[in-house]
Amino acid sequence: MDAKIWIAQISVAFCVTYTVNYAKKRIARRRIKHSTTRTLHIPSIPSVTPITSAQKDDSNSAPLQSVTVRVPATTANMGPGFDTIGMALDIWNEIKVEILRNCSANTPQFQLSHEGEGAEELPTNDSNLIIVGFRAAYKAVDTPLPSHVRIHSKNLIPFARGLGSSSAGIVGGLLAGLALSGKRLPVRGQETLLQLASEIEGHPDNVAPAIYGGLQLGIFAENRWYSSRVQIPDGLQCVMFIPDTTGPTSIARAILPGTVERQQAVFNIGRAALLVNAFRSGNLDELKYATQDSLHQPQRGETQYPHLDPMIQAALSAGAHCCFLSGAGPTVLAITSGRSGDIFTQKLGERQERQVADAMRGIAASMNISGCVVITNPEHNGAGISDLVRA
Repeated sequence: MDAKIWIAQISVAFCVTYTVNYAKKRIARRRIKHSTTRTLHIPSIPSVTPITSAQKDDSNSAPLQSVTVRVPATTANMGPGFDTIGMALDIWNEIKVEILRNCSANTPQFQLSHEGEGAEELPTNDSNLIIVGFRAAYKAVDTPLPSHVRIHSKNLIPFARGLGSSSAGIVGGLLAGLALSGKRLPVRGQETLLQLASEIEGHPDNVAPAIYGGLQLGIFAENRWYSSRVQIPDGLQCVMFIPDTTGPTSIARAILPGTVERQQAVFNIGRAALLVNAFRSGNLDELKYATQDSLHQPQRGETQYPHLDPMIQAALSAGAHCCFLSGAGPTVLAITSGRSGDIFTQKLGERQERQVADAMRGIAASMNISGCVVITNPEHNGAGISDLVRA
């Protein structure tokens, strides 16, 4: 049976739409290397098989042997949207999961390997979030786990840098598990995926854009997780300074107070509302104020990330619309525009990106902080299946 038809049958749940010429239309990322660091090598990404809502009986088809999924990086919080707002970025992890058959009795149930970002730091045992997501998927559809599974992850998302590497593992494991289980899922399957991923992660700000793509606003209400897409203008670029040192989320959360003053709450409520309106209306000049925060950035900047405030000010002075701590850090992300329209506008936008990148790199050099600057764009698509093989 045609592989595309089979994908459609089991993947109604995901309803992830990709344009046919996705790979051709991607804007190439450019890396600017800080003098004391490595460059992130981000190769071109192959096109993804479209997932449709067609439904046909697949009872006579052979079971899947392997599936390859891709999940984008994400930036969360974006200033005032603590644990609620996040956006997908055009940097991807690719995860291949294969069901092994005819293995010896002493073969471990899961064989996990990594290459790329975090390959030396990521666990390969059952605590790995890909395995956690994979197990949760089989449990959700009430299906026994395969006896032996091999997983290989090609990681382009920097590990423990505030760019959603944990969410990519969770969503990738869930997506692969749901596909390999062979169970038919509800038509609104992306919502099912959101519930499972948010339950594992504990908040939707990273997993929602990883699943749906774009800019997502997530909440928890009436015992369910919800996510709503916020339209963003075309032509935006994300200029990121990514330190070489990691910033584990657990440590970054531990320094935050359990309660906040009313004035702090009001401060963030107003700016979170302005953030959504600025993106929807295209009034990008408002982002300078809309990405200000009083709940987590001041605390983290003071105790963990001394480069945060100077880098924000440098990026704004260089022409960025806004700049903020990405997730729990230590990555700092600035947003610029000008990549759409005529050639003059594009050249102006490229020059602005370079100026912002140089300003951020200059702060890092002055503070003797090693890292790299990466320029990418928001990603409108979320996680999807790029390849599958039948037994």
